[in-house]
Amino acid sequence: MFLSIKKIYYPKALAFLLSALSLNFASAQQKKYNIDISNAAKEIVNGQLNLGGVDPQGNKIEVNNYFISYNNQAIIPITGEFHFSRYAETYWGESIKKMKAGGISMIATYVFWNMHEEKEGSFKWTGNRNLRKFLQLCKANDIQVIIRIGPFCHGEIRNGGLPDWLLSKPFSIRSNDAGYLGYVDRLYNEIGKQMKGLFFKDGGPVVATQLENEYQHSAAPWGISYPGEPYDFTASARDRAVTHQGVAVSDVKNPYAALGQDHMKMLKSLAIKNGIITPLYTATGWGNAAIVENESLPVTAAYAYPTWTEKADISPFFLYKDMTKVPDYAPISYNPQAYPAFAAELGSGIMSTYSRRPTVAAESMDALINRCLGSAANGLGYYMYHGGSTPKGEFYFSDETYGYPKISYDFQAPIGEYGQIRPAFHRLKLIHFFLKEFGYLLAPMAVTLPPDNNKIKSENLETLRYSVRSDGKSGFLFINNFQDDAKPTDKSGLMVNLNTKTRKISVPVNLKSGENAIYPFNLNINGANLKYATAQLLTKSNGANPYYVFFADGQQPAELVFTKSAGLKIVNLSNCKVSQVGNTIKILPDLKSFAEVSIELAGKKTKILIVSKAKALQSYVISADDQKAICFSEAIILKDKDQLQLLSLGKANFNLSVYPKGSLVFENTSEMKVQKDNFPTDHYTVSVPEVSPVLDKNSTAKDKVQVKLPVLEKGLNDIFLNIDYLGDVGLAYLDNTLVADDFYKGLPWNIGLKQFIGQSKSNELQFYFRPIYKTAPYLVDLLPQALPKFERDSKLVDIKKLIFVPEYTFTIKIK
Repeated sequence: MFLSIKKIYYPKALAFLLSALSLNFASAQQKKYNIDISNAAKEIVNGQLNLGGVDPQGNKIEVNNYFISYNNQAIIPITGEFHFSRYAETYWGESIKKMKAGGISMIATYVFWNMHEEKEGSFKWTGNRNLRKFLQLCKANDIQVIIRIGPFCHGEIRNGGLPDWLLSKPFSIRSNDAGYLGYVDRLYNEIGKQMKGLFFKDGGPVVATQLENEYQHSAAPWGISYPGEPYDFTASARDRAVTHQGVAVSDVKNPYAALGQDHMKMLKSLAIKNGIITPLYTATGWGNAAIVENESLPVTAAYAYPTWTEKADISPFFLYKDMTKVPDYAPISYNPQAYPAFAAELGSGIMSTYSRRPTVAAESMDALINRCLGSAANGLGYYMYHGGSTPKGEFYFSDETYGYPKISYDFQAPIGEYGQIRPAFHRLKLIHFFLKEFGYLLAPMAVTLPPDNNKIKSENLETLRYSVRSDGKSGFLFINNFQDDAKPTDKSGLMVNLNTKTRKISVPVNLKSGENAIYPFNLNINGANLKYATAQLLTKSNGANPYYVFFADGQQPAELVFTKSAGLKIVNLSNCKVSQVGNTIKILPDLKSFAEVSIELAGKKTKILIVSKAKALQSYVISADDQKAICFSEAIILKDKDQLQLLSLGKANFNLSVYPKGSLVFENTSEMKVQKDNFPTDHYTVSVPEVSPVLDKNSTAKDKVQVKLPVLEKGLNDIFLNIDYLGDVGLAYLDNTLVADDFYKGLPWNIGLKQFIGQSKSNELQFYFRPIYKTAPYLVDLLPQALPKFERDSKLVDIKKLIFVPEYTFTIKIK
């Protein structure tokens, strides 16, 4: 009634009380979110796309308008970009294993024309350019490949990968000019020869080919330019009016769109002519870029921290949508409902430029993936997933015009420039493990958005952002509480009411700022119906002793609620409580430890393990002899045939837990001890000899220091040099040759040294640090703690601290 009172004077205390009641009433109204999914359905159309293939063993890849399938089962591929030519050949195998340990199922890699044909007519395929060796390593590690053959690549390299000498030729590049196509034909022929016998049709790892890149959308500048000079873009002369700098929305009408499609068709025919035959062909689909209609997958992109915009903007990439209707960076040149939404360039990091240096939050990466999956994406791809270093060629280097580092191509990626594992790697793998086992359920499911979804803007940080993918009965609730360059409010005490075909399901939601979640509902667990869970699925194992693994954030009280049915029994509990409410059985795990429950229905037993998110971040899925185990460790775990390699950064002592008990049996070693406890896991402690590399440095000026390279002793995989400095740019030289550089962002500069040890006469790295000026344009991008305090000085440089951090390696053989 008080809401209708007007112009009545009352004491301040009463006013405060009425105001509080009003706010509480409004809040109560906002705590419930209702969504009707009872009519959720997606029409699947088969046979309209000329894509797919079969390998010699009969394994089959097919594509419909909504998802890709492998042997008639829907899959959601997970692609990680890794440029073999930007990483030391010696360590390719280790990096491929790291990517696989992170849940990557396909590696995408560029073949940069100017790296392989620096001088016209002279192709190089050795050392770091050895494409064939890289593909053979991918095959040996059972990981598939998307080969990006250009001719234009971009990739933040000089001319976008086009050789300098191409500029002198009497034809228009990136066009159907016969002279240009002749050179492309020759390039594809050389690439095809390197890949012979390694295509999917031959039993090899190469399943997809990307033709060109951002055709009729973007280009790279030729050479260098002065400030303010218009770029001379590497685009066909006719397309320069529609050419963009970087990934962008393109609403300019292109009068030559039909010619662009013709060129893409021509490139595909040249690829096939030269033996580059794959089940899938992809093409950049964003911003009106040209594709091969019905014969290529148009892939999408989302970069939350672009450096090619004038300033930092709150992006739309953390708001749910239906990407099969309105892809990111629309308008587009194709009908999006005719193809799966394959988000193949998701910005898992970003390159720094000399004038723009945003720091990408690890939380942004899995939040972006959550948003894409909740928006109907049925393919994921990261650019970059693994960083690297652009090697100095005779006629190529990184893109100077845009002001990129000369060497570093770290990209703030989940796996860094020197193979270092970052927090984003661990956050992303939780979704990857989930998709490997449950992608077949998710891929065919339709998207249902809240009724007022189109009213939610990126600046709205209070409203719950959520989406549902379902078949109308069962599915997954997606929630995102992250926004770049802003901080959403903590979400607590909320309820999402799902109106399904059969019943209403109310899911409680508590999610702190910066986090995201995927909750299952009406999930069939070996015959039992999981009505809903406020814990996320990590993985599962079938076989004779099936189990499911869940994890939960401490902010959300974890509960697994089963529909009570005849014969459903709880037969074993460990660190769990069980209660019965109406027709449901509620399981409440204690996340301070490993929690396990066994359920039984119709004589079938299923174990369920629930862990904290912190513990899940230490998880790895290991398969050996038809057994699947989940290993938990502070160390990175890489599998190589019948052994595990554990990499521990800075710690000579670490733990290893294996679930279920007895699933992996190791050969005894003196460094590994079994711990007796009541956990549902086998638990070990590992102790290796501690190594303390001595830092031998010589400071010759305020801005210069020389560091002797250490010895890589037995038991070490690498030694990282961490440099805490204040400055503009750090430059590292080996025997007077630039080998590494870093643009200051307020973060320590980490350099993996193993590739340099034993490679020089002087056996030392020489460093020079340029000063930072208070007029630097990138200061607006730096985090508060990274901002320098200039006071009276107009420029600053300070080499604060240098330390060596050893990375230990320990190998266990599986019996």
